[in-house]
Amino acid sequence: MQSRPSEKITSLQNPRIKEVVRLRERRAREETGLFIIEGYRELKRAVDAGRKVSAIFYCPELFLGENETALLEKSRAELLLCSPEAFAKISYRDRPDGLLGVAPQSHLSLSDLPSFKNPFLVIAESIEKPGNLGTILRSSDAAGADAVIVCDKTTDIHNPNVVRSSVGTLFTQPVIEAGSEETLRFLKKNGIQIVAATPDATLEYTKADFSGPVAIAVGTEQLGLSAAWMKEADCQVRIPMFGVADSLNVASATTLLLYEVVRQRSLR
Repeated sequence: MQSRPSEKITSLQNPRIKEVVRLRERRAREETGLFIIEGYRELKRAVDAGRKVSAIFYCPELFLGENETALLEKSRAELLLCSPEAFAKISYRDRPDGLLGVAPQSHLSLSDLPSFKNPFLVIAESIEKPGNLGTILRSSDAAGADAVIVCDKTTDIHNPNVVRSSVGTLFTQPVIEAGSEETLRFLKKNGIQIVAATPDATLEYTKADFSGPVAIAVGTEQLGLSAAWMKEADCQVRIPMFGVADSLNVASATTLLLYEVVRQRSLR
């Protein structure tokens, strides 16, 4: 392996260990432009996508499989061997698997979005919980969406919990950061139907036409989409509710809507 240290890191006071721990905080990520990628699947998807990884802290005693060494070689990152105790200090997980990377952040804007024959986009406006945003990314990847546009973000897309809950799909699709106003202009200019998900709509989501260019828009966990999105939406849809609950978790609702797009397009 390249860049193997002569001695493993064992001290919890090691400066490199302290630097990684700081990256759990948004302020440190913004100051350094770095973020954490923990876990074999997450790191592999980042490396396979061609994302640069600056350094990987690893602990063979915690490896869960036999492919970790090949990933370390492929990464071309600085490699830092850690004792189990040192690795536990930097780990963000209850059950670490011995791999944690530090990588430069990547920020994409609407100008970075490639053209698509029949666009299938996901708009996530002001999603507050990192776990929900990560799950939306995971569902978008699974459904084959062309891109996710994170509007007026309240959650940092490089939050460790976003990376973890996305299971590395943060790196497998374009994730655009933009304001709602410029995104609405972009969608209107390109003739992409804006579908707003709201419990107050009268049209059930399975009755809407998602076969053409479409952007599925979902909003905050508590309040839903903002007035601007509701006003400019070409179509408002609801998911029928038959129990006591009057709404679904935003990530769950997004998944249902995305697979309705998949269903309709496969039929046509």
